Amino acid sequence: MSKFILVTSGVCSSLGKGVASSTIGTLLEGSGLKIAMMKCDPYINVDAGNISPYQHGEVYVTEDGAETDLDLGNFSRFTTVKLNNQSCLSIGKVYENVIHNERAGRYNGRTVQVIPHITDEIKRCIRHVASSTGADVVIVEIGGTVGDIEAVPYLEATRQLIRELGKENVISVHITLIPVITGGELKSKPTQTSVKQLQQAGIQPDILVCRCEGLVEDSMKQKIARFCNVSPSSVFVSPDVEKSIYELPVIFHKQELDKKILEKFNYPQRETDISQWTSFLDKLNHPSAKVTIGMVGKKDYLENCYKSVQESLFHAAVTGNNAEIKIKKIDAETIEKAEDISPYFEGLDGIVIPGNYGQRGFLGLLSTVTYAREHNIPFLGIDLGMQLMAIDTARNLCGWDDADTTEFVQESKHAVISLPEEQTGPCDTVMKLGTSEVQLQEGTKLYGIYGKTLISERHRSKYAFDPHYSQDLNAKGLVISAYSTTDNQVEAFEWENHKWGVGVQYHPEFISRPSSPHPLFNAFIKAAISK
Repeated sequence: MSKFILVTSGVCSSLGKGVASSTIGTLLEGSGLKIAMMKCDPYINVDAGNISPYQHGEVYVTEDGAETDLDLGNFSRFTTVKLNNQSCLSIGKVYENVIHNERAGRYNGRTVQVIPHITDEIKRCIRHVASSTGADVVIVEIGGTVGDIEAVPYLEATRQLIRELGKENVISVHITLIPVITGGELKSKPTQTSVKQLQQAGIQPDILVCRCEGLVEDSMKQKIARFCNVSPSSVFVSPDVEKSIYELPVIFHKQELDKKILEKFNYPQRETDISQWTSFLDKLNHPSAKVTIGMVGKKDYLENCYKSVQESLFHAAVTGNNAEIKIKKIDAETIEKAEDISPYFEGLDGIVIPGNYGQRGFLGLLSTVTYAREHNIPFLGIDLGMQLMAIDTARNLCGWDDADTTEFVQESKHAVISLPEEQTGPCDTVMKLGTSEVQLQEGTKLYGIYGKTLISERHRSKYAFDPHYSQDLNAKGLVISAYSTTDNQVEAFEWENHKWGVGVQYHPEFISRPSSPHPLFNAFIKAAISK
């Protein structure tokens, strides 16, 4: 029978609940346990696919094509769990399932209510993750904040699960805050209030993880334990990290959080292997090179908009190239308005354009691609970043001033990027999502990077390069280096006479991990360092 860890948070959002859940996961894996991970989100959207990254961060895509919350990216980077559509549950998806059942008459005419129907569906989904994976421990992150009206169904379902499965099989972990006020005094009142709100929902936390600027003294832990009805040994601190969130597995292990969880589940105590994290931190703290990468995105983009890309660059720099990396945030709309864009790229060793949607900042992104090509700067384009390489070549080398994508301009005479049905005739216009195979062309940079002709990569795209323009663009030095095996769409471009310029339609950032950087990011960082 699987055991469960249910992770909640209080006081405010963005306390690092996803990272804490991921850290607990990697520690339990290091203890030899098989784990599964799940995120329960309170928003009414059925999934994260239509949510603006400005509001909710990037959309993380699983192998089976589920568009999910960015916390699943943390789950994937910290652990080895196989995530899928069942790993992310929104309250919108819960209501959709319940309404579908009601329309099918499966409730035998009973009035459909939050309790028991919504809460039963939440519990069913959580139990299904356990039964389908056979995990020893299922870690469930409950999104939102205790006290929010949106979180009520999840908290009630959590309360019921604890009662039904027994305290020996369920651990409640609550993430809260210890703020530092003027004068440096630590205040425990927000933590006390948050725990009281959780207790009012019928849940007594077993473990508290308190966010604070630094570690706290035992006297503060004892005070929190006294007011929150837990033992002092069950109060842990998640301090601000010095350089990276990947310090947390070592920090939590030193506090013996993994030992406490094993104890509460009545598992035999065992040694936790955290060598991958100590090795990573050793490289992080002793770099042999430095590299500066410019990431060009939409106006005022938040750090979480391109979270997986930033993490992938970080992995490739530290683990793959033993280098210290600085990522310079560049605004595409600012470049669009500038008469001279060269100052924005001074001191850069490489440039990345991650996946983007919408026309805003398009000309700034296009100018970036042109600048990288003309100045021989290592360049990596992902999704739209790859498509811009085709538009740049068509406009600036082929002389087709109107070359564009039909995503932005429907009447272009040279629509080098368009929907598949606009190229070949009627077909289903659907987003290409999830993992599919890609055929690499021998003799290309991409083939040299992977060392094989057939790879599997994740996708999240709708528009594609029109192969009718292949010969014209190839004659100007834009080489096609990969095709999809499922629909024969172009998957990658390379600049022929360039130090290192590669664009891919797929999203390599979704499968990069700290201990195993993605080879494409590895090669890009290596080229940037050699520049």
